[in-house]
Amino acid sequence: MKLLYTLRALLVVPFALLLTLFISIMALLWTLVLRRDANSVQGLAAWWAKSICAASGVVVSVTGTEKLNAEKPYIFAANHQSQFDIFALQGFLGVDFRWLAKKELFQVPIWGHAMRRAGYIPVDRSHGRQALKSLGEAAQKIAAGTSVIIFPEGTRTKDGKMQNFKAGAMVLAIKSGVDIVPVAIKGTYEILPKGKLLINPGNVSIRVGNPITTKNYTSKDKHGLAKVLQEDVAKLLSTITSHAE
Repeated sequence: MKLLYTLRALLVVPFALLLTLFISIMALLWTLVLRRDANSVQGLAAWWAKSICAASGVVVSVTGTEKLNAEKPYIFAANHQSQFDIFALQGFLGVDFRWLAKKELFQVPIWGHAMRRAGYIPVDRSHGRQALKSLGEAAQKIAAGTSVIIFPEGTRTKDGKMQNFKAGAMVLAIKSGVDIVPVAIKGTYEILPKGKLLINPGNVSIRVGNPITTKNYTSKDKHGLAKVLQEDVAKLLSTITSHAE
């Protein structure tokens, strides 16, 4: 049985790479040739992520989305256990959203152009005026009706434990003025820990919390908002653990 798991894990990597290339080309054809808008390719992205989860032997469950208003944009803020968080959220969260991604990724041939055509939002992660400008542009898109997902820890956990949320990530929520939604992810660390390449089969639970209103916060309150958000995500994680037990 262990040999079969290893063989599948070895095959998933090239499968994921080829599927990513295929979906990127399809997204470009869909938007450039057929002249469809960015919204129309989101189903392709969800299918891409679900296919990789299925090939990896990963089952994802989601609860709490009934708390959301389908007519409103949100900033979804999740703990970051693994790179596999991306597949779980993209495939199964079940809401229309875009990713914030560092601007360098948009320079990758085919994939980067497909990301731009799909409406993903580039962010300059350097320091200084350009970083503030890109953050302001992202906030404007969110305020205009585009939901996004952020990982306030800034990077993946090294040991499976949630790290402190960075206050800088809260500036985007405060600038945009939209509600921020705590999201807890459990199980992806065991599936693909940081530093590993081969994916393990397993179960993932995603739990969505109550939206937090940001309109009463200012930039001076970013540390307070980060603390409130981190506490909410921690509570959601504890409920997933208790149910798993």
